[in-house]
Amino acid sequence: MTLRIITASLIVAMAAIASHAKGLTEDLNYNVRLGYSIGGTAPVGMPATIRKLNSYDFQPNISFCFDVQKPIYGRFGVLTGLHLENKGMKVDATVKNYHMEIEQDGNTLQGYFTGRNITKVEEWLITLPIMATMQLGKGVMLKLGPYVSYVMSKDFEGEVYNGYLRNNTPTGTKINFGTESDERGTFDFSSDMRHWQVGIDFGADWYFCRRWGVYADITWGVTGIHKSDFKTIEQTLYPIFGTLGVTYKLK
Repeated sequence: MTLRIITASLIVAMAAIASHAKGLTEDLNYNVRLGYSIGGTAPVGMPATIRKLNSYDFQPNISFCFDVQKPIYGRFGVLTGLHLENKGMKVDATVKNYHMEIEQDGNTLQGYFTGRNITKVEEWLITLPIMATMQLGKGVMLKLGPYVSYVMSKDFEGEVYNGYLRNNTPTGTKINFGTESDERGTFDFSSDMRHWQVGIDFGADWYFCRRWGVYADITWGVTGIHKSDFKTIEQTLYPIFGTLGVTYKLK
C-alpha cells in the first residue's frame, strides 16, 4: 500500500513538473543577431591626467548573438541568450603625470609619464544577458538587465612616445622618450585583466517586417577590466560600448 502511494505521488509530481516545463517553453521567441560595437575602456569621468584624445581607430568589434525571449505578463517578458563578442579600442592620448609602468631597452621603469600614450585593447567574450523586456508597440521592444561575461582572450598593450617619465615620483629622474621606434617605451598589462566581467545592458529592437529588424544596445561594465589588485593605472577602466546591428526572428 505504501509503495502504491509513493508511486502515485511520484507520478503526480512528475506530471506537475512536465506541465510547468511545458508552460515555460510556450510562446518562446528565438532571435539571431549580428552587430558592430563602438566604444572603449575608460574611467568614469575624464581624469585631469588625460589631457586630450588625439585619435580613435575603429576596431573589428563584431558580435554574434542567439537570444530567447518569453512574454510573461501583458507587454512584459524576459530575455536571455548567448553572445560571442569582440570588444576593443585603439586610442592615442596626450597625458600629464600619468602613472605608468614602461619597458625600455629591457628595463622596467615606473613613474609618472607626460606625453603621448597609445593604448590598444582587445577582448573576446562569451556573454550571458538576463533582461526584462517591454513591448512599446508593434515591432518595438525595450530591454534592460544585467549581464555576465567570460573573457576568453585578452590584450591590453601600447607604447609611449614624444614625452618623458619622472622615475618613481612626480619629481624623480627625468627619462625621455622620442618619436622613433627605438626611442619609444612599451607596456603590456594583459595578464592583469579579469576573466569575468559584470555589467548592465540597455537596448531596443525594432522589427520593420515580420522577421527582420534592427537593434541598438549600450553595455556598461560595473567591474573594471583589470583585477582589483592592479594599481599601475590609478583609474579603474570600465568597458563601455554601444552596438548597432540586424536581428532575424527564427520563431
